[in-house]
Amino acid sequence: MRRIQSALFTSVILAYATFSLVSCTSGGRVKVEPWGESPDGDVRLYTLVNANGVTAKVTNYGAILTELHVPDRDGKHADVVLGFDNLDAYLTGHPYFGATTGRVANRIAGGKFDLDGTSYQLTTNNGPNNVNHLHGGTKGFDKRVWSAEAIAVANGTAVKLSYVSPDDEQGYPGTLTTHVLYTLTDADELRIDYSATTDKPTPVNLTHHSYFNLSGEGSGSILDHDLMIAADHYTPVDGTGIPLGELAPVKDTVMDFTKTTRIGSRFEALPPKGGDPGGYDHNYCLNNKGGKMALAATLYDAKSGRLMEILTTEPGIQLYTGNYLDGSLKGKSGNTYEKNSGICLETQHYPDSINQPAFPSVVLRPGETYSHSTVHRFTAK
Repeated sequence: MRRIQSALFTSVILAYATFSLVSCTSGGRVKVEPWGESPDGDVRLYTLVNANGVTAKVTNYGAILTELHVPDRDGKHADVVLGFDNLDAYLTGHPYFGATTGRVANRIAGGKFDLDGTSYQLTTNNGPNNVNHLHGGTKGFDKRVWSAEAIAVANGTAVKLSYVSPDDEQGYPGTLTTHVLYTLTDADELRIDYSATTDKPTPVNLTHHSYFNLSGEGSGSILDHDLMIAADHYTPVDGTGIPLGELAPVKDTVMDFTKTTRIGSRFEALPPKGGDPGGYDHNYCLNNKGGKMALAATLYDAKSGRLMEILTTEPGIQLYTGNYLDGSLKGKSGNTYEKNSGICLETQHYPDSINQPAFPSVVLRPGETYSHSTVHRFTAK
């Protein structure tokens, strides 16, 4: 774990009322408004607008990105992330739309791990008979109410969210203090900076879980989007999504996105089987190996001309093509979200790293600061 603290976290904190409009030095602004109540407290919605009119909406429930409006090649804005326009829909349950997932994102085999000679059992919520632990458990960070505050930054507009996870929450050791900073820059980038500290050794692996559709949410399938992932290897998994422990080459396989490729071009090689609906749900081992900001992936939609570049300091990225979306959820547009109507590109450490000594470590210890950053950069052509 690197001990880098983003300079953005030291920015001046602005006080806000129940409803306020915060102007930022770049010409951007943050609108803060009530957004309902959850069982754990009041919820607010933060609307970030940069100098170019690009708009992001973030709620302190689950540190969720609910909307992201970016222009196409003709300058027309559309919301490119799946989700809902009201809190009740998020409270009812959803497949992590736009959420911050943790304390450990992705899967932990059996919800079990050993750390410094002590065995831990986490809540389990994934796989056959809920055998594995996924995205922080039955009530992870995506279902918590975070504290939040608008932040003044020189290059855009931002909101900082914080959550203190107590010792033994979902079975994890230690009290973990976590901060997530969303910054919408004037370069049309959505930057997410994460940091965390602990009072006991504990695993930490945070990520962002938006489902992107660059044609606009509710517009149909993402299988015609073009994807590049800067990874020569991936982690093969068993039937429950747990890595087998090896790094396999992607070259000349259906997993190869080292060159820009239409997402749906090889779906016939990923057929449904058992309870799996088919499609991609795999971790890629980025060539950069983490530790410094580097290009991880590009996603392009020829219909709109929108291009999203993802840069990250993380060693891995999970590709998920919305395989379990089945039309049962209605989004902001009132349209149903069918299978493959969104794509997730989750920058993170590898799944089950706490049980895989050969994988990059996810253990955070007292006196260390967990820190990583991911940038989603939008242009159109």
